[in-house]
Amino acid sequence: MNNSFYIAWRYLQFHWGKTLLLILSISLVIFIPLGLNHLVNKGSEDLMARAEKTPLLVGAPGSETELSLSSLYFNKPKNQPVMFREVEKIKEQQLGKPIPLNIEYQVKEQPIVGTTPDYFEFRDLSLAEGRKMAILGECVLGAEAARKLNAQVGSSIISSPSGAFDVAGSFPLKMNIVGILEETGTSDDEAVFTDIKTSWVISGKAHGHQDLQQVENDSLLLAKDETQAVASPAVLSYTEITPENINSFHFHGDPGDYPVNAIIVEPKDRKSALMLRGRYENEQSSVQMLVPEKVISELVGTMISVRDLLILAGVIIGIACLAILAFVFALSIKLRKAELQTMKHIGASRNFIGSVLGLEIGLVLLSAIIVSGILTLIMGNFGIPLIEKLIS
Repeated sequence: MNNSFYIAWRYLQFHWGKTLLLILSISLVIFIPLGLNHLVNKGSEDLMARAEKTPLLVGAPGSETELSLSSLYFNKPKNQPVMFREVEKIKEQQLGKPIPLNIEYQVKEQPIVGTTPDYFEFRDLSLAEGRKMAILGECVLGAEAARKLNAQVGSSIISSPSGAFDVAGSFPLKMNIVGILEETGTSDDEAVFTDIKTSWVISGKAHGHQDLQQVENDSLLLAKDETQAVASPAVLSYTEITPENINSFHFHGDPGDYPVNAIIVEPKDRKSALMLRGRYENEQSSVQMLVPEKVISELVGTMISVRDLLILAGVIIGIACLAILAFVFALSIKLRKAELQTMKHIGASRNFIGSVLGLEIGLVLLSAIIVSGILTLIMGNFGIPLIEKLIS
């Protein structure tokens, strides 16, 4: 057996180009259905796990899938925002805890999530260092966001403009990092969390001004006397909130009219959840309430249907490829007729020659299975974020 193995191994090693081509071909034939099945199954589990932990969502009418994905994974929202008074309305009903989400803005590629401290408790997020945000202009980073932004507690980050033509709307805000979260393996790792009011400052709903009584340049004022000063548009709005200017920040209009992209509702119990859903279904309002688990389940069902079709196609193609490979092996043996005759002449038995050929095929198949297994593991580790990006 050792002699057969040695000869088979030396043959494959000598014809390394053909051997490598066969291994790659067979490994891909095995990997495509196996890897696709593993990827979709793992992705489905992760998608459903986060959806199952989110009982109810409130948002503007439109695509339920878009609302669910933007709320669960902090994708750029495509649905219109709802008014903050919807949060107050849910709170008044005392059937559940509303958690607003404002996810309109980013720091580079990392989403800014304007919310309340209740979100950390709801998602069971714990701090690796620092503390939670307490005042305007403070933020807490997810573990991955901190790595990508190369940020630490005590440093600052600046929000990105929402668009190249956003002239009169949002403006970059310098935020102080006061905490970094433990890694969770979810989309929370990628987020920059701020208080909901800080996200409204970014959107331009609130701003601060220079101390008008201390302004020396009279061209910045429309009027000034001993009791009051009236600012001109030239007085700069702050883009950083500090202890010195925080008292100058003020909100314009009714906070109930301010936007939130979605509201997570954590009902007190199953009965409260049913009552909330019933009230929203009966009301003719500009908002909708949905169950993320149901929406994501339908999305996963579509993914599985597509997966099954692709696997079926892959299996059919695989059978055809294996038939071709069998033909290649048979042709190779025929082309090696002189070599095999030489082995017979020097005393090799028919069984010995058969074992050499069998070991050659076995080594190629074993190597292909190992390669396909490695590819499947790589797909499992790095393919899930790809699925999340594709569905978003």
